[in-house]
Amino acid sequence: QVQLVESGGGLVQDGGSLRLSCAASGRTFSSYAAGWFRQAPGKERQFVAVINWNSGSTICAESVKDRFTIFKNRAKNTVDLQMNTLKPEDTAVYYCAATFRWGTSRTMSQSSEYNYWGQGTQVTVSS
Repeated sequence: QVQLVESGGGLVQDGGSLRLSCAASGRTFSSYAAGWFRQAPGKERQFVAVINWNSGSTICAESVKDRFTIFKNRAKNTVDLQMNTLKPEDTAVYYCAATFRWGTSRTMSQSSEYNYWGQGTQVTVSS
Protein backbone atom coordinates (compact mmCIF):
# COMPACT_ATOMS: atom_id res chain seq x y z
CA GLN A 1 0.00 0.00 0.00
CA VAL A 2 1.28 3.40 -1.01
CA GLN A 3 -0.12 6.77 -0.09
CA LEU A 4 0.69 9.81 -2.21
CA VAL A 5 0.27 13.49 -1.42
CA GLU A 6 0.84 16.28 -3.91
CA SER A 7 1.65 19.87 -3.11
CA GLY A 8 2.76 23.01 -4.89
CA GLY A 9 -0.16 23.75 -7.15
CA GLY A 10 -1.61 27.19 -7.50
CA LEU A 11 -2.28 30.11 -9.76
CA VAL A 12 0.46 31.46 -11.98
CA GLN A 13 0.62 33.89 -14.85
CA ASP A 14 1.39 32.88 -18.42
CA GLY A 15 5.14 32.32 -18.62
CA GLY A 16 5.57 31.68 -14.92
CA SER A 17 6.87 28.66 -13.05
CA LEU A 18 5.71 26.23 -10.41
CA ARG A 19 7.24 23.26 -8.65
CA LEU A 20 5.06 20.35 -7.68
CA SER A 21 6.07 17.79 -5.08
CA CYS A 22 4.88 14.26 -4.49
CA ALA A 23 5.46 12.65 -1.12
CA ALA A 24 4.98 8.93 -0.67
CA SER A 25 4.46 6.76 2.38
CA GLY A 26 3.93 3.07 2.91
CA ARG A 27 5.63 0.33 0.94
CA THR A 28 8.64 1.52 -1.01
CA PHE A 29 10.75 -0.61 -3.32
CA SER A 30 14.03 0.22 -5.00
CA SER A 31 12.26 -0.01 -8.34
CA TYR A 32 9.54 2.36 -7.22
CA ALA A 33 8.34 4.63 -10.00
CA ALA A 34 6.53 7.89 -9.45
CA GLY A 35 5.19 10.24 -12.03
CA TRP A 36 2.77 12.92 -12.95
CA PHE A 37 -0.42 13.00 -14.95
CA ARG A 38 -2.76 15.88 -15.60
CA GLN A 39 -6.38 16.20 -16.51
CA ALA A 40 -8.15 19.25 -17.84
CA PRO A 41 -11.94 19.59 -17.90
CA GLY A 42 -13.45 17.56 -20.71
CA LYS A 43 -10.18 15.85 -21.56
CA GLU A 44 -8.66 12.49 -20.79
CA ARG A 45 -5.94 12.10 -18.23
CA GLN A 46 -2.64 12.90 -19.89
CA PHE A 47 0.80 11.58 -19.08
CA VAL A 48 3.37 14.20 -18.10
CA ALA A 49 6.49 12.52 -16.74
CA VAL A 50 7.73 9.62 -14.64
CA ILE A 51 10.95 8.73 -12.84
CA ASN A 52 12.42 5.45 -11.67
CA TRP A 53 13.48 6.14 -8.10
CA ASN A 54 16.20 3.51 -8.13
CA SER A 55 17.86 4.18 -11.47
CA GLY A 56 16.94 7.81 -11.98
CA SER A 57 15.67 7.08 -15.47
CA THR A 58 13.01 9.51 -16.64
CA ILE A 59 10.37 9.61 -19.31
CA CYS A 60 8.72 12.87 -20.30
CA ALA A 61 5.84 13.64 -22.60
CA GLU A 62 6.84 15.32 -25.82
CA SER A 63 4.40 18.14 -25.17
CA VAL A 64 6.26 19.29 -22.05
CA LYS A 65 9.77 17.93 -22.54
CA ASP A 66 11.36 21.33 -23.19
CA ARG A 67 9.68 23.04 -20.25
CA PHE A 68 9.14 20.48 -17.46
CA THR A 69 11.69 18.49 -15.50
CA ILE A 70 11.03 15.60 -13.14
CA PHE A 71 13.62 14.84 -10.50
CA LYS A 72 14.24 13.32 -7.11
CA ASN A 73 14.39 15.73 -4.22
CA ARG A 74 16.52 13.65 -1.88
CA ALA A 75 16.44 16.11 0.99
CA LYS A 76 12.65 16.10 1.10
CA ASN A 77 12.23 12.50 -0.08
CA THR A 78 9.85 13.61 -2.78
CA VAL A 79 9.50 13.44 -6.52
CA ASP A 80 9.26 16.95 -7.86
CA LEU A 81 8.09 18.39 -11.14
CA GLN A 82 9.62 21.71 -12.10
CA MET A 83 7.35 23.46 -14.56
CA ASN A 84 8.73 26.45 -16.43
CA THR A 85 7.29 28.73 -19.09
CA LEU A 86 3.80 27.69 -18.16
CA LYS A 87 1.02 28.27 -20.66
CA PRO A 88 -2.75 28.48 -20.25
CA GLU A 89 -3.05 25.07 -21.91
CA ASP A 90 -1.11 23.61 -18.97
CA THR A 91 -4.08 24.36 -16.73
CA ALA A 92 -5.27 21.10 -15.21
CA VAL A 93 -5.45 19.03 -12.08
CA TYR A 94 -2.06 17.40 -11.67
CA TYR A 95 -1.91 13.94 -10.11
CA CYS A 96 0.99 12.05 -8.67
CA ALA A 97 0.93 8.36 -9.51
CA ALA A 98 3.07 5.41 -8.49
CA THR A 99 3.69 1.84 -9.53
CA PHE A 100 6.19 -0.92 -8.88
CA ARG A 101 6.55 -1.59 -12.58
CA TRP A 102 8.95 -0.10 -15.06
CA GLY A 103 8.78 -0.49 -18.79
CA THR A 104 8.78 1.30 -22.10
CA SER A 105 7.61 4.85 -22.59
CA ARG A 106 4.40 3.54 -24.08
CA THR A 107 3.76 1.40 -21.03
CA MET A 108 4.63 4.05 -18.49
CA SER A 109 2.54 6.72 -20.22
CA GLN A 110 -0.67 4.76 -19.67
CA SER A 111 -2.63 5.68 -16.58
CA SER A 112 -3.83 2.09 -16.23
CA GLU A 113 -0.27 1.04 -15.36
CA TYR A 114 -0.33 2.95 -12.10
CA ASN A 115 -1.75 1.44 -8.94
CA TYR A 116 -1.61 4.42 -6.61
CA TRP A 117 -2.81 7.97 -7.04
CA GLY A 118 -2.74 11.15 -5.06
CA GLN A 119 -5.67 13.47 -4.59
CA GLY A 120 -4.50 15.94 -7.21
CA THR A 121 -3.43 19.54 -7.08
CA GLN A 122 -4.84 22.31 -9.22
CA VAL A 123 -2.55 24.24 -11.53
CA THR A 124 -4.08 27.28 -13.18
CA VAL A 125 -2.20 29.40 -15.69
CA SER A 126 -3.81 32.71 -16.51
CA SER A 127 -3.12 34.81 -19.57
